[in-house]
Amino acid sequence: MAISKIPSAGFQDNVKFRNIIINGDMSIAQRGTSEASVGNSFTYFTVDRFKLGGSGSSGARFTMSQDTDVPTGQGFAKSLKMDCTTADGSLGASDSIQIVQRIEGQNLQYLKKGTSNAESLTLSFWVKSNKTGTYIAELRDTDNNRTISKAYTIDSASTWEKKTLTFEGDTTGAFDNDNNASLRLIHWLYAGTDYTSGTLQTSWGTLTATDRAVGQVNLADSTDNDWYITGVQLEAGTTASDFEFLPYDVNLRRCYRYYWGWWDKADAASNGAIGGMAVNYSSSIVYISGHFPVEMRTTPSLDQGSGTAFYRFLRASATDFLDDFELSTNNGRTNERGYELFNNSDISGTAGHGGWIRCNNASAFVNFDAEL
Repeated sequence: MAISKIPSAGFQDNVKFRNIIINGDMSIAQRGTSEASVGNSFTYFTVDRFKLGGSGSSGARFTMSQDTDVPTGQGFAKSLKMDCTTADGSLGASDSIQIVQRIEGQNLQYLKKGTSNAESLTLSFWVKSNKTGTYIAELRDTDNNRTISKAYTIDSASTWEKKTLTFEGDTTGAFDNDNNASLRLIHWLYAGTDYTSGTLQTSWGTLTATDRAVGQVNLADSTDNDWYITGVQLEAGTTASDFEFLPYDVNLRRCYRYYWGWWDKADAASNGAIGGMAVNYSSSIVYISGHFPVEMRTTPSLDQGSGTAFYRFLRASATDFLDDFELSTNNGRTNERGYELFNNSDISGTAGHGGWIRCNNASAFVNFDAEL
């Protein structure tokens, strides 16, 4: 009887979590699915882990959204869309806008950066825009102030195209082995001459601003312009493998490390989302505490909607309105594993009495932010 042999090699495509990028299929959007009139601020708005970056004073504005327009037959359900709503055809020298993901150094040690064995990195993604021409993707090592850029071309207007770019390994400058941002993946959407007047830096070197985005088109030169991206994968090696789809719950928990939507905006809109059990610490102070679903990257800050009568503390004998909360860090009671909240508004209660907290306004939300 023939005995099947166990393969000894060739299973690199089965390596789990080979994609350095988190939420590359754009499936998670805890903050909301659309944000209008965004510009050159450096802020997270919609799709988790993809930050809007920018500089200068351009008046160009976009609607940033999680969209359902995706390449056909590739397994994707969502994309990130940038839709120009206010144009600027005459960019200032310092004007720029990018889509950025920041990556922890402790997740990059296997790349052996800064040694003679440094791994190359291959970036692959699907992109679509009515604005054809040259775009720039950049890797930036923020620990050592080094960078490398590659150009890609959108050839056909309003057509999904797959792009693959390989970045050589960098033998200079190791990534710090910690939970801070060591590497940035940057997709440029427009850039002024401060970033385009040199020669594109296609090999690793010390950051020179004028060499970062040479040739980049101006996505903001018409309100007809839009740009979509999905299937973003960055992996060790010189070839691109098929996109690594993760189960939704796994992808969500990876995003929770950086941002946890405890009462997200969709919940709050239902005007009654339950937050959790609470207790009168004193006659006027209510405490609520709990554990995060995963260990967050660091002690988070509070991201919340605040206003009069936004939250309610309900107990057997009364209902009190809590105008807003504060994240308590006294004596280390809040850290990356759990939280303690207390109210800022005066109430009248009895120490030791318990109850529960819930939203009382469609604009109320309470989230925890440990983003890079």
